[in-house]
Amino acid sequence: MRIAQVSPLYEAVPPRLYGGTERVVAHLTDALVELGHEVTLFASAEAQTKGRLAPVRDQAIRLDPAPLKSDLAAHLSQLAEVRRRAAEFDVIHFHTDMVHFPFFEDVAPRTVTTLHGRLDLKDLPEAYARWPQFPLVSISDAQRRPLPFANWAATVHHGLTADLYRFSRKSRGYLAFLGRISPEKRPDRAIQIAIAAGRPLKIAAKVDRVDQAYFDEKIEPLLHHPLVEFVGEIGDAEKSGFLGGAEALLFPIDWPEPFGLVMIEAMACGTPVLAYDCGSVREVVEDGLTGFIVKSDAEAIDAVGYIGGLDRAAIRARFEQRFSAHAMARRYLDLYATLLAKAPAPAVVGAMA
Repeated sequence: MRIAQVSPLYEAVPPRLYGGTERVVAHLTDALVELGHEVTLFASAEAQTKGRLAPVRDQAIRLDPAPLKSDLAAHLSQLAEVRRRAAEFDVIHFHTDMVHFPFFEDVAPRTVTTLHGRLDLKDLPEAYARWPQFPLVSISDAQRRPLPFANWAATVHHGLTADLYRFSRKSRGYLAFLGRISPEKRPDRAIQIAIAAGRPLKIAAKVDRVDQAYFDEKIEPLLHHPLVEFVGEIGDAEKSGFLGGAEALLFPIDWPEPFGLVMIEAMACGTPVLAYDCGSVREVVEDGLTGFIVKSDAEAIDAVGYIGGLDRAAIRARFEQRFSAHAMARRYLDLYATLLAKAPAPAVVGAMA
């Protein structure tokens, strides 16, 4: 099958540091190639891929040192290149929200659009009602709830390349928080839980510009506690050591998390997840097997006391069964085949040139 993968341009593919969507695109592209398919990746030039790279920007936007840049212009140029080459592909798989909708209406049945973000935002219902012909993929069933009427073709949970994450049979006794410093991720709650449980906490997190004031005012004062260590932002090379050394990953979210990639990153290392019952959590964490799902700080503090007793080898095994990149790729291949069986003849795609 000839497949185009269209990635956002905000981060490298895979990201050098923090980044979820672009990481998933990288692992999906490589897995599809390993399964014997011809894949072209539309991304920034520094992408590392087993597919054929179609570079559409010299580097990813976030770490580009240029003081002035336009993410809209970059993505419109990318879509123009995808449009120009569209007849080359059986399926065009977009990971760019809805920005491509007006330009690919005539071949919508031969596209797949995976939505990676939250969907409870003003203006989204009108947009998805305006373009109902595009088959959509949710990354959890929970993500769909604000838009039940949308053209959902499937739910495909994320997957990651198993070999990238090193299994750790034993922890080094600390709790871990990995991700982004923001109010909805609740790093403050993670700190409170660790202190109340008397356990060391290591925080490896990115601070976005929009969250800098929150970090300065709410989080930074909490980092001076002797049990708390702020590591900063880390990349893939450091994750196995960081997550594998943890007794548990704390995932104390307070928002409708669409998926939560860090949860399966922890599982890949054999590390259990202590997560609050929000968004996708119940679809990812198997309570009592790969972690514990809690509804209050008191429950979380109690769970810290016994989460270390979970079988780390069993956690890694469940990751491989449910959340490997090949498992994700096979689910997408099934979807591509189903959609192509219903789509117009390929000659219609050629009309795009």
